[in-house]
Amino acid sequence: MIAKVGIAGCVLLAGVSLCLSQGTEDKQQEFAAHIQKAHSYLDQKQPALAIPEFQAAVAIDPENVDAQANLGVLLFFQGKAADSIPHFRAALEREPGLAKIQGLLGMAEIRTLDFANAHKDMEAAFPAVQDPRFQMQLGLELVGLDTESGDLEKAAAVLAQLLKVAPDSPEVLYAAYRTYSDLAGESMLALSLGAPDSAQMHQLLAHEDIRQGNTVAAIGQYRKAIAINPHLPGVHFELAELLHTSTDDKVKKEAEQEYHAALLENAQDEKSILRLAEINAQKGNAEQSYDEYMKAVELQPADADAKLGLAKILIEMNQADKALPLLEDTVKLEPTNATAHYRLAALYRKMGRADDAKREVDLYQKFKDMKEKLRTLYKELQVQPKEIRADEQDEQ
Repeated sequence: MIAKVGIAGCVLLAGVSLCLSQGTEDKQQEFAAHIQKAHSYLDQKQPALAIPEFQAAVAIDPENVDAQANLGVLLFFQGKAADSIPHFRAALEREPGLAKIQGLLGMAEIRTLDFANAHKDMEAAFPAVQDPRFQMQLGLELVGLDTESGDLEKAAAVLAQLLKVAPDSPEVLYAAYRTYSDLAGESMLALSLGAPDSAQMHQLLAHEDIRQGNTVAAIGQYRKAIAINPHLPGVHFELAELLHTSTDDKVKKEAEQEYHAALLENAQDEKSILRLAEINAQKGNAEQSYDEYMKAVELQPADADAKLGLAKILIEMNQADKALPLLEDTVKLEPTNATAHYRLAALYRKMGRADDAKREVDLYQKFKDMKEKLRTLYKELQVQPKEIRADEQDEQ
């Protein structure tokens, strides 16, 4: 009897095992059927119909990362952010390295006002996201969070990355403008409270006057800054740049003196050397100008203006062969430089390179037109600098 019971028990257990195996297989087939249907609906661009299929699949196998992630994505883009969150989290619990899913989780958390978790998830996901378009979207949302919380330094750091990914994006450029403007405002306030009569404060006020077109007032602020600290970095060059815009010969002479003063503070000030080279070129001092342009190029080989200026002088000195590579470098360094394209076209034409000359003429016209449009746009800002006259400066 004992033997017979044992055999019967074995048969019973085998039957249970068989039933369990059959049930598991049925579930797997059912899961696969729902996944297949879901993807079929997605192929037909019917995401709303795919959602219940993924929901059924997740109910069968909640451990499946792809099903959880796909369901979360569909719910999020159907405007159901709160419903998407548990599925994103379930996917990330099983596979933490899903940067895009973590980024979407953060964006869903923003929409449910869970800002602390949103920032944590988006900040972690942002550097790991590979898709440039999604990284830009995620980054802009992160910048918005940082700005709202008043953490402008973090916002600026994210924007620095976004500008590498999407340097021409209007959204990114505008966000950068707003963030950097707010940072400038904070710094100005801090400086005005901490050192209201410092040389740096007057230098800052000069920048603000220039921005508003108050050139004469700006000159007065620069002179106050120099009176307090004549060795203030950059102040002589900045004043010289402003004076140099005048049509008054006496003022232009003062600009030249300030460029020399800048060089006394820093003999390697490439920008001041470049401006003096331009001034000497205008005066007809070709040899002096050539030496200064050469020094500027040596100091800053990537300065397109320095290479263009040196090329002009070489052409005047009948050394077009030396000017050619400089002009070709200039348009590589600064592709929108209309003057460089014009000069290069003229040089190609002299050399009989008609096709190259035509290409450069077309580029010259394109960027010249672009410059005219920008000039019109800036005129609409209605901030026109007042002409700088020597007699007006004397009144300051």
